[in-house]
Amino acid sequence: MVAARITVNGETTPISPATPHTTVLDFLRDRGLTGTKEGCAEGECGACSVLVARPGVNKPTDWVAINACLVPVAALDGQEIVTSEGLATAGEPGTPPTLHPVQEEMAVRGGSQCGYCTPGFVCSMAAEYYRPDRCAHTDSDAAGGADAEHGPNGFDLHALSGNLCRCTGYRPIRDAAFAVGAPTEDDPLAQRREQSPPEPVATEYVQDDSTFVRPATLADAVRLLRERPDAVVVAGSTDWGVEVNIRSRRADCVVAVDRLPELRELRVESDHIEIGAAQTLTEIERRLDGSVPLLAELFPQFASRLIRNSATLGGNLGTGSPIGDSPPVLLALEASLVLADADGERVVPLAEYFTGYRQSVRRPGELIRAVRIPLPLSPVTAFHKIAKRRFDDISSVAVAFALDIEDGIVRKARIGLGGVAATPIRALATEAALEGKPWVTETAEAAAKVLRGEGTPMDDHRASSLYRSAMLGQSLLKLYAQTPEAVSS
Repeated sequence: MVAARITVNGETTPISPATPHTTVLDFLRDRGLTGTKEGCAEGECGACSVLVARPGVNKPTDWVAINACLVPVAALDGQEIVTSEGLATAGEPGTPPTLHPVQEEMAVRGGSQCGYCTPGFVCSMAAEYYRPDRCAHTDSDAAGGADAEHGPNGFDLHALSGNLCRCTGYRPIRDAAFAVGAPTEDDPLAQRREQSPPEPVATEYVQDDSTFVRPATLADAVRLLRERPDAVVVAGSTDWGVEVNIRSRRADCVVAVDRLPELRELRVESDHIEIGAAQTLTEIERRLDGSVPLLAELFPQFASRLIRNSATLGGNLGTGSPIGDSPPVLLALEASLVLADADGERVVPLAEYFTGYRQSVRRPGELIRAVRIPLPLSPVTAFHKIAKRRFDDISSVAVAFALDIEDGIVRKARIGLGGVAATPIRALATEAALEGKPWVTETAEAAAKVLRGEGTPMDDHRASSLYRSAMLGQSLLKLYAQTPEAVSS
């Protein structure tokens, strides 16, 4: 097997002697690329962001910003990344490099003071700068673009939702983001988008008695997991990376499934949508393009763009967290999971998947291959995330609704809840209180009282049990208040 290698700023270098748990951040800094900073080591500040070449949605390649502090460098074997140092264009010998347009705007508009966060902002901004479908709004004014979060140049500020600054303030950074133009025809990183990204490399990287493996196929992966039931399975590593950094966890064997082709499909059939478990949330968001409105509501509230560029539905469900954001939505959508192991596949309704705190029916050696969402979709949907911050926060309570209302009667109700029990749950009693009833104020108020009693909410540092119960009831009243009259009449 070929030695593990990675291309950084156009130069290919061996990964060795880094250990399998060495992050991309530490690998880069050990090689003198110190623009990549460690701020939080858990994917919340963005000081470590870098660009990676990934399969594109509208072009062969997309430049995608990720958190270098979370991803093991072995996971990028054969891949291509660009750091803040690689954005500038080298000048003639003895002359300084020419700043990248994003760097130039950050400099001239005062977007950098201490400079610690600046390289991370620059990389996240560069990913948005090179987004193929970004285009100027001809009907927008110079002050705010289409709205406060989208510039006249088409720049989406959500691209920076995972980047924090503690001294400059965000106005000059926003000004810089809204001032960048379009890439020129001779821009090498823009030209790179027209070529395919590197193909996934089958990897077996062993160092210091630890092993990182990227199987070539799903069959190889499940066979390996049968042989190594102790192995840690990772996709985007947004959860495992925190365990490595903050809790100093180590694994004898890590198996990466993020590039397995069998886990990266998205198919729309006549009676269901099947989403590969290893597609990133950003890929799903852009490929579905709003066709599943409940998921479209979820994505902007799920962590940050940096996290969504790596995180997967399979990973979010696989961790079994009771406060994961996707399970309530998928429960409301009546999703099922396709589980695969060396003996074959089985389909399990998500409502039957969770069995206890971070426990599920998934057997040792089984992988989540795909998520299936039945069609047709319920027309009345909403996702309410109650958290202390608008973005990039862990929910205190998450509620997802999917209702069929015909002739003013609730024909079907599905409600998924997170943060109110040891597992994500369906609000079965509330569903029963709604179905067959007229969609009127009295029904909503009565069902809201039932919803307040669902689950077993607890007191912790995020919220009290009373607050969580109150928010459950309020979420249904909010849904009713926001339902168009045409639906309920």
